[in-house]
Amino acid sequence: MDFGKGVNMKKKVLFLIPNLAGGGAEKVLVNLVNNLSQDKFDVTLQTLFDVGVNKQYLLPHVRYIGGWKRQPRGMTQLMKLFSPKFLYKRIIKEKYDIVVSYLEGPTARIVAGCADENTKTVCWIHVEFLGLKNASVGFRSISEAREAYGSFDKIIAVANTVRDDFKRWIPVKNAIDVLYNTNETEQIIQKGQEEVNEVCFLTDKPIVCSVARLRPEKGFDTLLKVHRRLILEGFEHRLYILGEGSEREKLEKMIKEYSLDDSVYLLGFRKNPYAYVAKADLYVCSSLREGFSTAVTESLVLGVPVVTTECSGMKELLGEHNEYGIVMENSEDGLYEGIKAMLSNPELRASYKEKAKERGKRFSREQTVQAVEKMLLSL
Repeated sequence: MDFGKGVNMKKKVLFLIPNLAGGGAEKVLVNLVNNLSQDKFDVTLQTLFDVGVNKQYLLPHVRYIGGWKRQPRGMTQLMKLFSPKFLYKRIIKEKYDIVVSYLEGPTARIVAGCADENTKTVCWIHVEFLGLKNASVGFRSISEAREAYGSFDKIIAVANTVRDDFKRWIPVKNAIDVLYNTNETEQIIQKGQEEVNEVCFLTDKPIVCSVARLRPEKGFDTLLKVHRRLILEGFEHRLYILGEGSEREKLEKMIKEYSLDDSVYLLGFRKNPYAYVAKADLYVCSSLREGFSTAVTESLVLGVPVVTTECSGMKELLGEHNEYGIVMENSEDGLYEGIKAMLSNPELRASYKEKAKERGKRFSREQTVQAVEKMLLSL
């Protein structure tokens, strides 16, 4: 008699990502693996590079495999010298039931090299490609990218707009599922209640807040120009930007050039950004491109009104007709008009505060985790 029959064996799942830096995808991956059922899944998270602030938030039951201790420049180009199959054998040392590339690009190329027909492969797409150049990042060519993505058993997009854009550049036969990012909603609300004691944050003027890496695609240079226009027109407010990145020096120069030292604060990375966002009168996303904004989702959970540029996922978050927040044309003038409307109308801000709370419930941890578990069990 086979006593093993009928036993519910856990699926052995590997999630691969370049690193656990302070970005949205890295944060929501940690949220996801921390909350996947321990009865159904044996989860491992592996990084190509053993760096990043989000590593500290992994719970003890999640197995972690770190990669190289440093992330030197040019590594993406170097990996292109080797075939996907070679890289997979070199990097993935064990056998898994499911291997997931949690980002597009280099890790997708590696996972596409899996030659074990008993291992199911999944790829998460977090951003719109908006062209062949971005679609082929991490690959030798667009034809190699299309072949690799076409080999996956399942592709997941974080928003409908991300899915539609992906299909435009990478036509694949299989259906692409849309699964929203996992956020620690209860934890976000709890951390939002913590005090902020920094002197610069004590003001009677409206507080505008934004959280993101200081990178060109986040559009902070545009936000500073908009802030300056509003200040010159008499719309007094304070702008707080949380995050670090390559654009810091450029933004600091703009702040000095525009004489905004007493109204703009680059606060850098904060372990608990929710305490700052929760106390803001308005959250602003000035991004040129997004996937499905973790920061905007978190703002809704905290009940903070949102103004954003129109980019991927924003209308899914805030409604086709600005039901839960204001989505403006992705331009300096568009962002200016949206922020101006909120700053000049306290009643409008109060209305969107209530709508944000209502919308935030849609992205609860339980719903998003259950959807991912259902997908993994179906493979």
